[in-house]
Amino acid sequence: MSYKTEQENFWSGEFGDEYIERNQGEASIASNTALFSRILNSTNSISSVIEFGANIGLNLEAIKRLLPNAKLSAIEINEKAVNQLNEIENIKVYHSSILDFQHEGEIDFVLIKGVLIHINPNELKNAYELLHKTSRKYICIAEYYNPSPVEVRYRGHEGKLFKRDFAGEIMDQFPDLKLIDYGFVYHKDNNFPQDDTTWFLLEQAIEYTHSKALHLTVM
Repeated sequence: MSYKTEQENFWSGEFGDEYIERNQGEASIASNTALFSRILNSTNSISSVIEFGANIGLNLEAIKRLLPNAKLSAIEINEKAVNQLNEIENIKVYHSSILDFQHEGEIDFVLIKGVLIHINPNELKNAYELLHKTSRKYICIAEYYNPSPVEVRYRGHEGKLFKRDFAGEIMDQFPDLKLIDYGFVYHKDNNFPQDDTTWFLLEQAIEYTHSKALHLTVM
């Protein structure tokens, strides 16, 4: 399958397959469980979760342990990763680029982790719009942070990794979003390391979610 951007083709193919081999295991799930226990502590009443760019589901496996009754969904571009996602019980899987994803209703908790950094910068506004449109309550963005946009050479490849203030940009694009919490996890954390990840938890203003619900009812 061919996609619109070189970054999508890159991750759907051989490099995406190799990424799976480098990133799996119980240690990763343990670190993710520690991370999301902190993030979810600032939320309430989450009955549905969707992850954009879920890979093999290491984040969703952690969330599943913390929110065992929540309905979980995953969007993933790489076929090999999709096959592994389909082996996890009670997770709805969409084999799609996130830029092509057609959202179905609204989800309480929308997650994107280590994915926006790999999206073509020209498509970020579209990605932000989809995250916002899909979310009923919360958006969690966990990426490499930089105050201004910068490209970083990634495992010998150009044009495949970009750091910037993703959370700040989506809040500028959608003023109804407000910052609830944020944090950083160091790659040398003694117990639960992450890859120098900076995370942001955003919430939609109550009056805006009510207006969206009214609009959907009218439609």
